[in-house]
Amino acid sequence: MAKAKMSEGSVRQKNKAIIFNAAKKEFVTYGFKGASIKRIAERANIARANIHYYFQDKTDLYQQLLSNIVEIWNRDYDTLNAELEPKQALSAYIRAKVMHSKDDPDSSRIFASELIHGAPVLNEYLNSDFKEWLKSKVAVIQTWIDKGLIDNVNPHHLLFLIWSSTQHYADFNVQVIAALDKDAMSDEDFEGVVSSLTQIILKGCGIH
Repeated sequence: MAKAKMSEGSVRQKNKAIIFNAAKKEFVTYGFKGASIKRIAERANIARANIHYYFQDKTDLYQQLLSNIVEIWNRDYDTLNAELEPKQALSAYIRAKVMHSKDDPDSSRIFASELIHGAPVLNEYLNSDFKEWLKSKVAVIQTWIDKGLIDNVNPHHLLFLIWSSTQHYADFNVQVIAALDKDAMSDEDFEGVVSSLTQIILKGCGIH
């Protein structure tokens, strides 16, 4: 019985992941208002009824997609720990954020679009769980400052700088590749981004 439930849960998780990936492309291309369940189903190569099995409507799908994006970010891109040396922690965080822009740019673009439009879906999250998460990371940075491990920088603005500089390569990729006179950024290019941003940000914090 337990195995059957686990199997059912795995199938559900797999199917929702397929739908989420298709929905990302649709929302990035057409925005929330222009997106359609019909095209999402076509992108996912599944029946439209299968989407409605997991999601009530387009709004529910969009809300769950945003929640999934935030959950993954908080789980997989969180290296800011007071027990780690700031050089190690910040370097890992910068790398993780840059590689997320490389591997999953659509998530970053959808999140950015949501905020640009006033965060109608994420407003509650931004004023609750996000604030608690941010408070914990500010406390980590402040601990490093108090110990003399980094310069007395504003923790909030340090985080804003990391977020904006790393996500720039997803949100404004068209501008980036035009500026660099490329058709697309290579793996080597992204490694160069990691190296440059790490050097600039760590030096700005007084870390050598």
